[in-house]
Formats: sequence, C-alpha cells, structure tokens
Amino acid sequence: MNTTFDYIIIGAGTAGCLLANRLSAEVGKRVLLIEAGRKDDYHWIHIPVGYLYCIGNPRTDWRFNTEPETGLNGRALRYPRGKTLGGSSSINGMIYMRGQSHDYDQWAQLSGDDAWTWQNCLKDFMAHENHYKLDSGSRPFDGGQSPKNFEELKKFHGHDGEWRVDKQRLRWDVLDAFAQAAQQAGIAATDDFNQGNNEGVGYFEVNQKNGWRWSTARAFLRPTCLERPNFEMWTSAQVVRLLLETQPDASQRCTGVQVWVNGEMVKTTATTEVILSAGSIGSPQILQLSGIGPAALLQQHGIEVLHDAPGVGANLQDHLQIRAVFKVQGVKTLNTMANSLWGKAMIGLEYAFKRSGPMSMAPSQLGAFTRSDAAQPYPNIEYHVQPLSLEAFGEPLHSFNAFTASVCNLQPGSRGTVSIKSRQFDAAPAIAPNYLSTDADRKVAADSLRLTRSIVAQPAMAKYQPQEWKPGVQYQTDQELAKLAGDIATTIFHPVGTTKMGRADDPFAVVDSRLRVRGPGGLIGGLRVVDAGIMPLITSGNTNSPTLMIAEKAAQWIVADAARRGSGEN
Repeated sequence: MNTTFDYIIIGAGTAGCLLANRLSAEVGKRVLLIEAGRKDDYHWIHIPVGYLYCIGNPRTDWRFNTEPETGLNGRALRYPRGKTLGGSSSINGMIYMRGQSHDYDQWAQLSGDDAWTWQNCLKDFMAHENHYKLDSGSRPFDGGQSPKNFEELKKFHGHDGEWRVDKQRLRWDVLDAFAQAAQQAGIAATDDFNQGNNEGVGYFEVNQKNGWRWSTARAFLRPTCLERPNFEMWTSAQVVRLLLETQPDASQRCTGVQVWVNGEMVKTTATTEVILSAGSIGSPQILQLSGIGPAALLQQHGIEVLHDAPGVGANLQDHLQIRAVFKVQGVKTLNTMANSLWGKAMIGLEYAFKRSGPMSMAPSQLGAFTRSDAAQPYPNIEYHVQPLSLEAFGEPLHSFNAFTASVCNLQPGSRGTVSIKSRQFDAAPAIAPNYLSTDADRKVAADSLRLTRSIVAQPAMAKYQPQEWKPGVQYQTDQELAKLAGDIATTIFHPVGTTKMGRADDPFAVVDSRLRVRGPGGLIGGLRVVDAGIMPLITSGNTNSPTLMIAEKAAQWIVADAARRGSGEN
C-alpha cells in the first residue's frame, strides 16, 4: 500500500469528488481520496426515489441525531449525512439551486476577498455545469428557443461540464394548482431560479440524467478519475486524526493523516496539501480530534491543544422546514397512487420503461421563494411542495389524498454547534443546531405558516377543496404558531458554517478567504477545508450546488499555490 501522495483529500462527498477530478488532472501529481463509507454500488442510490431507502440506512447514511432541541420543544431530529461515494449528493433531494447573488456578496464582505462576489462565483458554477436547456435540439440553430433567450441562458449556465442539470420528468395537477395559487397570492412565476434572484414559483431543476440520480461520484469520479494512474481511492477508510508537525519557524504544518482502514491503523503522508472535505459535521470533528478547536472542549476529552480555535464547530446554520399538510378532493396524489400493489406495480413499470413517473421524483418537485412579510429586503423563505403527505419522514404515506407545503426560513439567525463527545474517532459528535432560538426566527415561522394558508385559500386551489390537516386551523397566534413549528418542524439537511471563512481579525474564522486553516500566529501549512462548513452565512436555498462551486474555486487555488511553491515563489 502506497502511503505517500502529493494531495490527500478527506471525504468523497460533494466537494471531495470534484477536487479529486481536478487535482488528479495534473499529470505526475499523486492524489489519494479517502472515504469512510462504502462504494456507491447500492441500487437505490441511483434511482431518484431511492432516497427513501438510503436515508436512515447504515449502508449509505451516518445516521446522526441532533441533541434534544429547546426550540423544538425537547425533540431530537434525525440528521442524515451521506456515507458513501458521492456523500450527501448520493442521498439528497437532487435540487439544483445556487441561492441569491447577495449571499455571495456578503461572503465577499465577511472574508475581505472579492473572489467570493456573485459575479466572481458565477463562472465557477458554470465551469462544471451541463444544463439541459443548452442541449442540441434546444439551441436556436436546431429549431429550439430564440437566439435572444439562448444568449441570455449562456450568461448564467454552462453546458460543457460534468454536473448534469435536468428537467423533472413528471408533473402533478395539484402542484400546478398550487403554483397558480401562489401567483394569485402575488408570487410571480419563474422558469429559472439560478440567475441570482430566485424569487418566484416554478418546478425545481434536478441533478439527474436520463431519469437516474446524478451524484458527484458519477459525475466526477467515473470514469475519469478511476482511469488515471496517479489517482488512488480508499473506501471504508475513516480518518482518525490529522498529523501536524512544528516547523523550524515554530509554525504548524499538516504532513498527512492517520487512517483506520482494513482493520489497521495507517499513516499517510501528503507532500503538498491535505484537503479536509468531510462536510459540516465531519470536518470540525476531525479538526477537534486533531487538537484544533475550542481549548476547553479538547481538554475535557484529554486531547492536546495545538491551536485554540473557538470557531471550529461553532456557527452551525441549517434550514428548518415547517411541514403543512392539506387534504384534497378530486385530484390524484402519490398517497393513493401508491397505496396498492397494483398502483406500485404501475409506478415501477413506468420507471422501468420510460424512466419517468413517481420513481423519478425528487423529494420536492415544486418550489417557491418569497418574503414572509413586505419588510423583508430579499426573499427570505423557500417552499418545497410535494404531492404526498406522511406523519414523519420514514413513515407510511397517508391513506387520503393530500399535498405537503414545507416552508423554511432561508436566513435563520439561530446558531448551533458540532462538538466531539469522545476522543474516539468513530464516536458520533454532539450536533446542536439550536433551532428557533431567536425571536426573529420564531416570527418568520409564524408568518410563513400564515402565508401558506393564504396561498392555499386562493381561487386556483378551490376546486380541490383543501382542508388543513397539519398543523390545524385552531392555531392562530404568533405564540401558538411558533410553538407549533417546534412540534412539527424538521431539518432539510443543509448544515453549513462550522469551519467558516473570515478575516484575520475574526476570532471565529477557522479558514481564510482561500480556505487555508488558521493556526497560532498565522496559517497551518498544507491544510485547507473545502466543503459547506466554510460558508460564513447559509445560502438562500439548497446547499449542494454552492458546495460544488466552492470546490471548483478551491481546486484552482490549490493548483496555483502548488505551482508557485514549485517555482520557488513565496
């Protein structure tokens, strides 16, 4: 087993797969990709509706849980994170969503680096994108859209990359009616959520290809990386800790990692860089286990403090969705389509022969971005609307026709933590999102539930006679609705921020604007974090695509820095 590489990437998830692709493109640079999970050869990973069988499954999910949450009235939540090649892109909702331009402009301000403005991030989104609207047959010279529309699309979307963005392969009458009702309530229709302003209502675009899930493992690892002689991948291999050495100038340098693989402890060496891409839960956990984190926490668990970094594991942000369920009449929903063996057989046959129908579904098909009240400067809430309902994720569908309108606060003020509970590398950390811990978050929760009711009360929905099943019309006041949100809300699985980037004068900034880890008196050499944890603020939407953009940008910096060192530049 070779144990010396130029680059070691920890985590074959969303960021790690793209980094492996980009860094191994350098001929002569040896790259090791380490993944704690198994290979992605489980068939349910690749069938879109298979997320139902992947979340909560030890084959594909870390199966974390939050700590009991005061804001959720003492409830603890399941906290899925992908544990397989592709990471969470192999079990997530497949929604392609960049967020809003002001998200990235705020990152630039907080980091002091204009590289993070929307305009400077847009090219990194487009670099790996393969958007269906730019396919042959959609282009003006192929009899598709008008030249004007085509040129406008090319300003915001790419077609030469690996990351497929596709149109959903089904529609639902009840969702079409909700979209019309949203427009009647003042939310304009949109056919593109990804041009910097996602305000509007429309069907989500998805990361699928020909009706199959398109994970980052399929996009970036195979066949490209796996055919390169300078690329090596270890699966079922868990990083125990980073290896750090004190340099002659008293600075710290990361020289490799200790890995538990094939029943033994192995030390590997990185001659250029170690890139930590284990995600917003895994990356702070590994840093803390390695002696980089809040001193009191490390001392509590008998870990030598190499760098007292209070921001490691702090600043946890997540999107909390409040699921409102409405019974409907005279329209089909998945509840009754899938409640018999015959119905399930028809669904299976449609997918087998057409790669369409409910088995091609993302968990949410229709989306809407709007403002919880007129005073909001930007759209601050997002709807995920589904033609189905259930009591809780993982439980059976209801026996009656219904749809679910889940709504989340896009920019929550609540902040949580990720903290090791043991010095054992295989012990789950304590995850405490601290949901609904601010007055503003509770107010947005109450206002968003009222807006949901307003949309459903519009004329477009009347023919289906919607009746509120959950939470229930008896809840009306701010206090009642906020408490109710605590009873029924769940995570949408968007944890970010636990290794945030920031300026040198920010004591909670874990990495600098180029994602290099800060240490005592400067930077820790040879170590970066490249995943959703570096976001100083959560994006206004789903977080998978922004994480890919981060990796695209970081790969360029890593290669450029290595070239400078190789030429003798500082």
